[in-house]
Amino acid sequence: MIRCTAFFAAAAGALALATSCSAFAPAFDVGRSAFRASPAVVQYETPARSSSTSKSQLSMGASIDLKGKVAFIAGVADSTGYGWAIAKALADAGATIIVGTWPPVLKIFEMGMRRGSFDDDSVLSDGSKMTIDKIYPLDAVFDDPDDVPEDVKSNKRYAGLDGFTISEVAKQVEADYGKIDILVHALANGPEVVKPLLETSRKGYLAASSASAYSMVSLVQKFGPIMNEGGSVLSLTYIASEAVIPGYGGGMSSAKAQLESDTRVLAFEAGRKWGIRVNTISAGPLKSRAASAIGKGTEKTFIEYVIDYSKANAPLSQDLYSDDVGNSGMFLSSPLARTVTGITMYVDNGLHAMGMAVDSKALEGRE
Repeated sequence: MIRCTAFFAAAAGALALATSCSAFAPAFDVGRSAFRASPAVVQYETPARSSSTSKSQLSMGASIDLKGKVAFIAGVADSTGYGWAIAKALADAGATIIVGTWPPVLKIFEMGMRRGSFDDDSVLSDGSKMTIDKIYPLDAVFDDPDDVPEDVKSNKRYAGLDGFTISEVAKQVEADYGKIDILVHALANGPEVVKPLLETSRKGYLAASSASAYSMVSLVQKFGPIMNEGGSVLSLTYIASEAVIPGYGGGMSSAKAQLESDTRVLAFEAGRKWGIRVNTISAGPLKSRAASAIGKGTEKTFIEYVIDYSKANAPLSQDLYSDDVGNSGMFLSSPLARTVTGITMYVDNGLHAMGMAVDSKALEGRE
């Protein structure tokens, strides 16, 4: 059985992790930011992307042609994260990019786009800049208009917005573009992610499942009918679905397990019904805005501990970039992967394969 992970979690109170528009690390991760390490010291860096750096990046766009394809990425609200990285890789291959953004941060994101705040992170391999063709308000914890409670409708952060439920956005996308070819789920939220499972409330647990797992089911339900045959659905998960990751709580590990199971079932059902493929990517840890909110205030944050652990124990002790996940997503969304469906692809320098921590004190003195 092929399984994998992505680094998504959500911290309540962190704007980037607000309900339904963030995916743990992948959704808010700096384009090519690296976490460079020596055996003794780990330095967490977020270097600005330069044009020379962009040109030197590995790109599969030259060999994959997605011109004429339309890709909808749900959960983009910044130029950081795996959602943006996948969008950029797809744009590099010629796809038209449209995104869904959580309503409370929509104006901030649109303002940033207008002001060119994300230009440095938009540079494609040929030197041009990625264009987002349209931004839709999307709150993926609501399937239909009747699901939206009055307190949300009257919330000032939703003022002037309507049509942000999944079914409404799908109808708007169909009206604007007809059929689409690629659907990316870059969403997750766990309001109690900092709590151990033994301290997680039913409300917090179910909220994590709703925002992080069922949102994927609902997206496929509503977008499947407007996807071209041969289309691709992609999501992001995390190794906590199958192994214990202390600090990744609030029911998020359960939500990721649900997401992976649903990926396999949806691959069968949506494949037979619409001829589309469904896969998920598991990525290693990156110091994203969302992930950094977990355990904040301690000497090191949760994500910093996990990055250190990965560097010390993964088979490949090398930097992991969001572009690595972006290119993997581009491959899975392309005709090159036309027979690949129902899998969880690990993009984590091989960390998932390890059954023992090589930096364990128990191994001290062993050559």
